Amino acid sequence: MNYLTHLECSVCRTHHHPHEIQSTCRTCGKTLLARYDLKSARNDLNRDSVRGESSSLWKYFPLLPIQQKTNIISLGEQITPLLPFPRYGGEMGLPRLWVKDEGQLPTASFKSRGLAVAVSKAFELGVKTVCIPSAGNAAGALSAYAARAGVEAYIFIPEDTPEINIKECLAYGAHVRLVKGNISDAAKKMHEERRSHPEWFDFSTLKEPYRLEGKKTMGYELAEQFNYRLPDAIIYPTGGGTGLIGMWKAFDEMEQLGWIDPRRPKMISVQAGGCAPVVQAFLEGRKDSLFWENAETIASGLRVPKAFADHLILDALYASGGCALAVSDQEIVTAVREVSQKEGLFICPEGGAAFAALRHLLREKRISEADTILVFNTAAGIKYPEVIPMESPLA
Repeated sequence: MNYLTHLECSVCRTHHHPHEIQSTCRTCGKTLLARYDLKSARNDLNRDSVRGESSSLWKYFPLLPIQQKTNIISLGEQITPLLPFPRYGGEMGLPRLWVKDEGQLPTASFKSRGLAVAVSKAFELGVKTVCIPSAGNAAGALSAYAARAGVEAYIFIPEDTPEINIKECLAYGAHVRLVKGNISDAAKKMHEERRSHPEWFDFSTLKEPYRLEGKKTMGYELAEQFNYRLPDAIIYPTGGGTGLIGMWKAFDEMEQLGWIDPRRPKMISVQAGGCAPVVQAFLEGRKDSLFWENAETIASGLRVPKAFADHLILDALYASGGCALAVSDQEIVTAVREVSQKEGLFICPEGGAAFAALRHLLREKRISEADTILVFNTAAGIKYPEVIPMESPLA
């Protein structure tokens, strides 16, 4: 059974039909959120029985928006591992440090989650052509799932995107447009072309309602892996912020289901010093961010000058007692190498940013050695070979 009831605007609360092709709110243009009959689900679903289901994110099917299982487009999205980091954490005085490694998903990044669910729903609704502006990994994931579904994909991506991201899109048969500039420039180019192709469905971050539903499974998974006692802090590298928003939504749903108590982790957003619009907005106490001019960072997934649903990111930070902070590109590279050498996990630069933030958070006493801390590694480091220079390791 599926419990999806309607789509609700995140700002004006207008309701929309969930079984028609939808993008943003038709009243105010903001992000739509999928809503479920959680009262009925609470009576029908048991967290322990769900735990015993498959090791795939599709174990949460009743709380996802797909109506028929025959419409699922899957490449084998397994539950990602929760790994202790005893050496790295121990040296920092953080004995309860964990990482959730999203690099083990089918397209080697957490983008597999959102695009698996979103493409499945689009397929169910009869969408034939999709498009996306991307900083890299979302482009590869959409290309893969579109190929799996037999759907045509148009990809708009900065010309300086890591080569592997561009090549994987080409390998999947997507139509690739290389654009001078960043993801915002790619989005502008895509919207220009869409004027002549209104049939293209836009998969931009949080400009359709279902990528978020795929990303929220991170929250369900980590709750189960921590035996339904959430960690004290979640440190999350933030570009578009879909995963952070999705986890926050998942925690609310699980509380309504009776699976967890009201306690929430501090949600901590990490960005790069060369592109930190959410950090700036948080420090100024704003409800949304300003466009970050001349965005530049080695972590391509963090080069997002303004997230479309930044208000939802900031809402979660404020409500959880969390924070936002920026780290330098040099700190990112150092963290990638340290984690790789001390724990044997080659993390992506975005994950490196999250690990680099730990020392700042300790110094500012925002986390302590008594805390259970979860850091997200959002992709496999092997997708970013250019981050590691050809020289001897740590001096």
